[in-house]
Amino acid sequence: MNCRHFGKTGQERAHRGYQMAEINRILVTGGAGFLGSHMCERFVKEGHDVICLDNFFTSQKSNVAHLLDCPNFELIRHDVTLPIFLEVDQIYHLACPAAPGHYQFNPIKTIKTSVVGSINALGIAKRCAAKILLASTSEVYGDPEVHPQPESYRGNVNPIGPRACYDEGKRAAETLFMDYHRMNQVNVRIVRIFNTYGPRMHPYDGRVVSNFIRQALTGKDITIFGDGSQTRAFCYRDDLVEGIIRMMNGPDDFVGPVNIGNPGEFTIRELAELVIELTGAQVKLVQRPLPADDPTRRRPDIALAKKHLDWQPTVTLREGLAKTIQWFQSIDLSHYRPPTPNFV
Repeated sequence: MNCRHFGKTGQERAHRGYQMAEINRILVTGGAGFLGSHMCERFVKEGHDVICLDNFFTSQKSNVAHLLDCPNFELIRHDVTLPIFLEVDQIYHLACPAAPGHYQFNPIKTIKTSVVGSINALGIAKRCAAKILLASTSEVYGDPEVHPQPESYRGNVNPIGPRACYDEGKRAAETLFMDYHRMNQVNVRIVRIFNTYGPRMHPYDGRVVSNFIRQALTGKDITIFGDGSQTRAFCYRDDLVEGIIRMMNGPDDFVGPVNIGNPGEFTIRELAELVIELTGAQVKLVQRPLPADDPTRRRPDIALAKKHLDWQPTVTLREGLAKTIQWFQSIDLSHYRPPTPNFV
């Protein structure tokens, strides 16, 4: 990335004819991850002072390596469950393993990241009077009995199941955000992210899109859980990042939660068949047992995002998958390793 003009003072920017805009000090927890790295990149390009905080459990330093020479970018290796004192204006709280194989690898650590990590992030926001956004998840709806899922639906979550460390962790994080908002007047935002994919996904993150693409490109049969009739709604990375940023910069009287996702609904089998078509792979589908508490249907109701944020996704699944496959073809898989043994 060309960082030549980044990090200049407001006077220098005005002298060079830059369009003046508010420059924020932005903290992104989980900033070296799939979504966090793209958000850091965008904020650096816009000239903000960006702090990327990450412990690199499931992320890659290579995701932000191209930003390291930018004077308005700082990378801190730190675990969000431990206190840290920073001076910031905005916090995008993205830190937490998000793939089932990863968050189930150390479930206690996962729920600590959601709860203690959120307390630490909210503490910074309270002390600095900073605006803070929580990257929550569609998993708060569990295996939904209402379809599609509106934000008013309270979910169907098993609190003692193998997915509870993530599902209930994020639900607790939402509780903390709203209590800090009500009790301490912290300016919060909550977004519920539905399945997202795109370039810079970790090839071994265990998510269905990266699994299918990696298997297809390496000539391995594609594994689907159950009969593949369960549905998901897949949102391309660029659409999702735009929705999150609009929520952060939206009106203060709309704190959420708000669903950010693509309402297009596809079965897992349809996704696998499309990946095979786009890669031209000569592979077949292999069925495996369905994991416990795996949701059978998932699709966001995005009426609130349309109304309050004037946002809706624009990238089709076919278009987004083509871009994602192209990126997977451009990388050397030997440079990546599974973050945990539970990546399939």
